[in-house]
Amino acid sequence: MILVIDNYDSFTYNLVQYLGELGAELTVFRNDKIDLAGIEKLHPEKIIISPGPGYPSGSGISEPVIRTFANRIPILGVCLGHQAIAEVFGG
Repeated sequence: MILVIDNYDSFTYNLVQYLGELGAELTVFRNDKIDLAGIEKLHPEKIIISPGPGYPSGSGISEPVIRTFANRIPILGVCLGHQAIAEVFGG
């Protein structure tokens, strides 16, 4: 299952639709509707951090997710999600 962290951006659902068409099993949570323990319980195989408005520091659980799971679960960041990955790793 791929976990998608939605940073309140409509493009998130374009990504979800395209990945679904490719047969991916997806679960979507807004960036303030799940915590790290909840993510642990889901056992995602991959994580996508979506686009969104503002700055990575204001993207809810996005940066904590990257810090916590980066060494265990592949993470793809799109737009704001990519910026969050760069910020977490000092870029």
